Amino acid sequence: MHKMITTKEFWIKNMVCSRCLKVIKQELQELGVTIASLELGKLLVESTTKTEAEIVIIVTEMLHSNGFEIAQSEEEMLVERIKLILIEQLVELPLHIKVNMSQLLASVLYRDYKTLSKLFSSKEKTTIEKYFIKLKIEKVKELIQLKQHSFSDIGHLLDYSSVNHLSRQFKDIVGMSMTDYKNTENWKRSFYDEII
Repeated sequence: MHKMITTKEFWIKNMVCSRCLKVIKQELQELGVTIASLELGKLLVESTTKTEAEIVIIVTEMLHSNGFEIAQSEEEMLVERIKLILIEQLVELPLHIKVNMSQLLASVLYRDYKTLSKLFSSKEKTTIEKYFIKLKIEKVKELIQLKQHSFSDIGHLLDYSSVNHLSRQFKDIVGMSMTDYKNTENWKRSFYDEII
């Protein structure tokens, strides 16, 4: 007789780094839950021996003990997807957002941008635009540390209209100029999943 396979999908908040994936993989294997697929923010598990309720308890406890939260509602899920889409934009440089950010999010998530924007602001107490700027500035820090690019190159890679515009944003967010940041070498950087 064929065993029934129970599958369950979870959306996980603030899970946007590859080290997160490793932790979750290892722990679930030890708990006897098979991972059908795991991408940033989204986990699909299956088990032939456990009920859906048991899976939910096991996975929830494991995630909580590692500092992750499950997105309970569709709204929370959408907010997580917005973050992931924006983070993914910064993986490949130069930044090529052929359409603007609002069109990109609206087309991927099948919602109008106004709705997404309102939802994000109410859940995260900041706007999508400000969040994306913070992500970009985090990327700028990374590029400064690599010491392979001039400031104008970095501005170009991240699609800033001018290096002055980038400098102003950098100073507003980091509290020092890019030159000072480069010279201090006392680099403070955040993991992308800690930015909000």
